[in-house]
Amino acid sequence: MFVRRTTIAATMSIILLGLLGTSFFALSPTPALAQQNKPSDDRAVTVDVDAVIEEQARQNVPVIGRLVAQNSGVVSAIIKGAVQEMRVHVGDRVDVGDVLAVLASDSLKWSRELRVAEVKSAEADLTNARAQAKLRRQELQRLENLRQSSAFSPARFEDAQQELAKAESSAARGESDLSVAKANLNLADIDLANAQVKAPYAGVVTATLTAVGTYLNAGEPVLSLVDDLSMEVEADVPADRVQALTPGTMVSFGIGADGVERFAAVRAQVPEENPLTRTRKVRFSPAEDALGQNAAANQSVSIAIPSGPMKQVITVHKDAVLTKGGQRVVFLVTDGKAELRPVELGEAVGGRFIVHSGLKSGDEVVVRGNERLAPGQTVQTKKTKK
Repeated sequence: MFVRRTTIAATMSIILLGLLGTSFFALSPTPALAQQNKPSDDRAVTVDVDAVIEEQARQNVPVIGRLVAQNSGVVSAIIKGAVQEMRVHVGDRVDVGDVLAVLASDSLKWSRELRVAEVKSAEADLTNARAQAKLRRQELQRLENLRQSSAFSPARFEDAQQELAKAESSAARGESDLSVAKANLNLADIDLANAQVKAPYAGVVTATLTAVGTYLNAGEPVLSLVDDLSMEVEADVPADRVQALTPGTMVSFGIGADGVERFAAVRAQVPEENPLTRTRKVRFSPAEDALGQNAAANQSVSIAIPSGPMKQVITVHKDAVLTKGGQRVVFLVTDGKAELRPVELGEAVGGRFIVHSGLKSGDEVVVRGNERLAPGQTVQTKKTKK
């Protein structure tokens, strides 16, 4: 009995030691696993960097402006007539010369045919008058040849001169009648062509102001059209700011909240000041493709108006700036490490911000990959592509 108890106790001791040994070795990591569990901050992260630079810039003040169409207004009927067909609707885009509406033109077609007949009649009368003048001229020449003979009659010669003058006068009147007939035919052609109301410029139909069957007099409205592809920017600028806005001066502007910076050049200043607001209208010509396809007349824009002379400033790329805890910061690369640096920034200059404090010219800041960086993290840098 004693031997059996000793054997059982020994067996249980061996099992217990085996379990403890297994747990010990399971809790002790291998060198390779320990290497994998090192903090990620020890591994270098590749980031794009950009240099803080010193450049010339000027401070701007925002002014609210608007987009204005250079061509917009009411398209009217040029001749009188009933509307036979409306070929466009509100929102349709049209090109120069597109037919917008058609007036009844049956009477105009027959009027033109009448003018054509009048031209042919005048041409026939002119031909006959010229033939008569030629005949009278020949008779006068024959009498002239008989002047030295006894058969010459001074009275007959004088009569022949008068007949020639009358024939030449009839030919001249025939030429005038033909000119009148041709002019009337041209007017008939114009009226017939104007029966089609055409677009004077490319644009979008904003309103239809008549309907099929309506009788229109000359000058009555047919529809409204706005050219949205050749718009300008207009702003009421404070009078003390317009001195810097000479023709050709480039300014930046934004539309809505899309964050896209656009550029325009000063085209002209309107020499008239509003006595209530002490502002003057200034027109700007946007750069090509600056407005895009969704621009609308009277759409509000924000324009950065220069408020002073050019001066040297330090700027940092916009992509380098982060907001942490309500404060603007950048990651500055120092000795291969990412250093979190709070900065005080001014207004935007193109794709950069003016730096008031926190950075100096030549500093390298992270512009791509900075969202996942931690202070003190090792980084490998590459220059950002311009």
